[in-house]
Amino acid sequence: MSTYQNQVQADVSKEKLMQDLQMVVSDAEELLKLTASQAGDKVSAARERIEGSVAAAKEKLAVAEDAVLEKTRQAARATDDYVHENPWRAVGIGAGIGLVVGMLISRGR
Repeated sequence: MSTYQNQVQADVSKEKLMQDLQMVVSDAEELLKLTASQAGDKVSAARERIEGSVAAAKEKLAVAEDAVLEKTRQAARATDDYVHENPWRAVGIGAGIGLVVGMLISRGR
């Protein structure tokens, strides 16, 4: 596998991890709301720990999202620079990809 493919796979894994973490945080917040009326020292202590964990997870998630956005911006800038420096090569690559996709679609019929 090439370095580019490894990077794409890692980015997809990071995005999936962030989505999963967002779901866990959302579920934990919902659980906290549902148990708000529960009394007792153990329940209160558990709620405080969960609230702290949720807050920490939200902070880490925000940092991870910022990092992914920055990498996306860098990739877009690099692509834009490449296309401006090599317009005909970019057109050729696009045409080649279009040809391959067209052939694959026509085979499926």
